[in-house]
Amino acid sequence: MTPKTASLASGTLRYFDAGSGAPMVLLHAFPLGAEQWRPQLLSPPAGWRLVAPDLRGFGGSPLLGPPAAMTIERYADEVFELMTLLGIESAGVTGLSMGGYVALAMLERDPSRISRLVLADTRAAADSDDARAGRDRMIDLVRREGPPRIAAEMLPKLLGSTSAREQPDLALTVERLIESNAPEGIEAALTAMKTRPDRTALLATVACPAVVVCGSDDVVTPPAECERMSRRIPGASFVQIDGAAHLSNLERPEAFTRAMVGGGQA
Repeated sequence: MTPKTASLASGTLRYFDAGSGAPMVLLHAFPLGAEQWRPQLLSPPAGWRLVAPDLRGFGGSPLLGPPAAMTIERYADEVFELMTLLGIESAGVTGLSMGGYVALAMLERDPSRISRLVLADTRAAADSDDARAGRDRMIDLVRREGPPRIAAEMLPKLLGSTSAREQPDLALTVERLIESNAPEGIEAALTAMKTRPDRTALLATVACPAVVVCGSDDVVTPPAECERMSRRIPGASFVQIDGAAHLSNLERPEAFTRAMVGGGQA
């Protein structure tokens, strides 16, 4: 995996580009980065070109401007700009967790540029009052104690008991990905997530093929909630990935990739 750098109007953006064929943009979860997609990038499915950017403030995409100015819509606009720079008029878009929020913002901005939509371990609803209070608490944590404290706080929610038992090294991988990010980037994402609008009504307008994916052990966005979301999308498939929690693409990469490109049961 060799990262590349794109020069956008807003500044440089790091991304990975693997495989060939129909383009699929991969949008990572909070608070990781594009390296979350390593299993898929190292083994791209036949006939697919995978493009995975570090969203602004994560990995090799430096935050430009104050954290309080970040929005989900800005992430979406930069992904579209990257697509244009790479000569990609339309693409499949896979968003996991926070990446799903960005995918929905892209859908709202310009649905003609999305040829396939994969929403994984995510939700369309806005944050509740309790969730926004939780974001504020985490902003305080990252300011005071940095990314390692965020990693310690989030790891038990991101990976399930099956992964802990069968893939004990995976927690170290996720911890490294979180701790490699700048605290300002994490704060910016927390701000963007807590201020995002409710896009539930948008689901009924989806006109491209769509799949909703969820790990069976996900406690952040439980399978029942993800399945309800899938029923709001015309013609969408719902795929539950057994033995995975919130980071289903890392915990069960082969099953996730099958769901991403072909739908059906994993």
